[in-house]
Amino acid sequence: MMVEGSAFTRNDVFQMAIRVAFVSAVTYFSIKWLVNQIDPTSKSRKKAEERAREQLRKAGLSSKHTLALDKLTDHEMIIASQLVVPDEINVNWKDIAGLDHLIQELRETVILPIQKRELFADSRLTQPPKGVLLHGPPGCGKTLIAKATAKEANMSFINLDVSLLTDKWYGETQKLAAAVFSLAVKLQPCIVFIDEIESFLRTRTQHDHEATAMMKTQFMSLWDGLITDPTCTVIIMGATNRPQDLDKAIQRRMPATFHVPMPSEQQRERILQLILQSEPITPDIDYKRLASATEGFSGSDLHELCRQAAVYRVRDLARDEIARELNETEDTTKTKSSNSDSDDEYVDAVRPITMDDLRLSLTKLKESKIQCGTLAPALRIELD
Repeated sequence: MMVEGSAFTRNDVFQMAIRVAFVSAVTYFSIKWLVNQIDPTSKSRKKAEERAREQLRKAGLSSKHTLALDKLTDHEMIIASQLVVPDEINVNWKDIAGLDHLIQELRETVILPIQKRELFADSRLTQPPKGVLLHGPPGCGKTLIAKATAKEANMSFINLDVSLLTDKWYGETQKLAAAVFSLAVKLQPCIVFIDEIESFLRTRTQHDHEATAMMKTQFMSLWDGLITDPTCTVIIMGATNRPQDLDKAIQRRMPATFHVPMPSEQQRERILQLILQSEPITPDIDYKRLASATEGFSGSDLHELCRQAAVYRVRDLARDEIARELNETEDTTKTKSSNSDSDDEYVDAVRPITMDDLRLSLTKLKESKIQCGTLAPALRIELD
């Protein structure tokens, strides 16, 4: 009878199993929630995953391959957050002035073998390059050229943030580096753009950290894996103003090299015309004089020159508005009625950009560049 009284019935065993399963589930999800709360990167990872899903849907991945989105790994989802859909790229060749020869060479070397792939199917020598390097002084349009290339070729564009490849957990960095290539292969044709590439793939030395050295080595080995597959249309494109700092092995993997120089006087004139073509300007704008006076200016400097000149007219309007409000003596009713149309008056009263605005902007910008040491004092040419 003692044996019978101490024996567990089937119901007791079943109830005990349910209790153990319930406690285990509660413990598991509690620990998981606690780890997520402690992990400082959990929120950023969730945001990256949400953006990745949105960008992948825009790219048409989920519609073309029903299960492809669910098959992406967590590391690929992090890299996918840097994806730029070609339809969202608002830069094309028309937005780049003065680099016609470079654009033509890019079209023939990179874009044509992709768009006319069937014509070169029987040749391995006419395949698009797996690495493209854009080098030149800062502010000359290297990033714009990369985006325009992706737009023209209708390719997916991964604007890779190198900081995403670094992780505090051992081995995660190598997995993220591998995810760059695995995701690019799934999205091909695809361009992986790395701005300031020398900061990531600079010359290796014995003083490099172990994790950094392993990441560089794996990145290059995976890059070679793309080269061995002639059907893979993935291009690693880098931009730098210090090509001499790049590792020799990286330079070998980027055979298509394009120099983006400082604009000449004729190119500066065309850039100024392109920037101001959609802005209200007065007929007295002398582009040739401006181009001659902006020796040593990059395309980015010329854009800042025009932006400051455009701000001056808004500043003058704001001063006129303040002066008018201080001197206003009309009654309250008339003031309210005038305020109701203030927005329309503000838009209509903005004057066009004048040559004086550009002259003043040029003087201030040159002073700033000379003080920062980015422009030689000998190039200080004033507009008469």
